[in-house]
Amino acid sequence: MKTCAARIIIKGAAMLNNATLNQLRELRLSAMADCFKEQLSQTGINSLSFEERFAFLVEAEWLHRRNKRTERLIRQAGFRFPAAIEDIDWRGKSGVQKPDIVKHSLGAYIKKAHNIIFCGPTGVGKTYLACALGYAACTQGTQVVYIRLPDFFQKVFDDYHSERKKLFRNKCATVPLLILDDWGLKKFSLDETGELSDLFERRYGRASTIISAQVPLTSWHELFPDPTQADSILDRIVHNAYIYSISGESMRKAIGKRSLDNPDL
Repeated sequence: MKTCAARIIIKGAAMLNNATLNQLRELRLSAMADCFKEQLSQTGINSLSFEERFAFLVEAEWLHRRNKRTERLIRQAGFRFPAAIEDIDWRGKSGVQKPDIVKHSLGAYIKKAHNIIFCGPTGVGKTYLACALGYAACTQGTQVVYIRLPDFFQKVFDDYHSERKKLFRNKCATVPLLILDDWGLKKFSLDETGELSDLFERRYGRASTIISAQVPLTSWHELFPDPTQADSILDRIVHNAYIYSISGESMRKAIGKRSLDNPDL
């Protein structure tokens, strides 16, 4: 009789657990459901208190949602390539130090709406540094947009859909972190200068911008056709910016050389 009653209790508990799993999935709490299912299969789980087991369930769902959000932010940012602070090669690089970049990766400059400028010749790793900081920002839940400056102008001037153009301008003007790559490949036209003036007027004191440029900061003024507008734009970019003039051997050249010296790499 007792055995029969025990079977009924076990069967009832199993049905209840299955119902709970289904309800969690209907509520789109899939990670919590998976964690609950795993708990049911673990021996000794009953040694934990209800509060401890419930905390594990909540943490599983929280981590799942945070990771999904990070993946979505990275995908929407449109980075040129994947990059991570821990993968930066500091060999043969001067003008920027690891402690500074690690500090920036914590995101304080974004909260203060400060900018970061990387200047240096082709191949020294400016874009990688910018993307690495962008990835770090995404992991902290910050929305990022990466775009090459020539592509920015193309979208602004070549898109015939006025509503889409307006949305793009607003997105670039308001996103918490905007990364502008390949700054100064050529001198700016009057129309391009006007776009930059409007962009940085809207971003100043409200959002952060990372700029990667091949030309030194001392030559930026010469990129603009109008000295007055140049002063206005650069004042909004430079005076609250962390500026790094990077020099060193091209990363592409160094990687190619190491590959030749070590064929097994």
